[in-house]
Amino acid sequence: MTDRVRERLVHLRADVDAAVARAEAAETKIKTLEQAILGKDHEIKSLQVRLAQADTALEKAESDVRDSAAASKEAEGGRATIEALTRKLTLLEDELDGAERNVKETVEKLRQVDVKAEHFERQVHVVEQERDQWEKKCEAAQTKYREAKAELDELVATMEGL
Repeated sequence: MTDRVRERLVHLRADVDAAVARAEAAETKIKTLEQAILGKDHEIKSLQVRLAQADTALEKAESDVRDSAAASKEAEGGRATIEALTRKLTLLEDELDGAERNVKETVEKLRQVDVKAEHFERQVHVVEQERDQWEKKCEAAQTKYREAKAELDELVATMEGL
């Protein structure tokens, strides 16, 4: 009977250890994902700053193009400046398009990371509940073990007294 109890306790302890290991692994995964989210947040902020700078540069370039157009009416030599500003405007628009694509991709990746983080948080919650159940079962088994041991000790003492 005690061998069964011991085997059951060993089994329960192994189950508890496995549940604790799964919980720790899930917590580690969550921390990793949270760090990845933080990195993506920084990347988004950086891209937003770059986007704002590109918008400012675009507005400045557009202003420069307007100024150059007025100047070209006054002098034929302003044509080269307008062409250069137009090329710069095109490059800035291309850079802006690229930055917007990067922001969209980063936001999508962040959304996916958020979904994964929520999934892992749910898994951690389930594992914690399982762990709590196993701890209760282990405590109950330990109580039964102590009671059985006390009965066995009493029986041994009675038999020795005979």
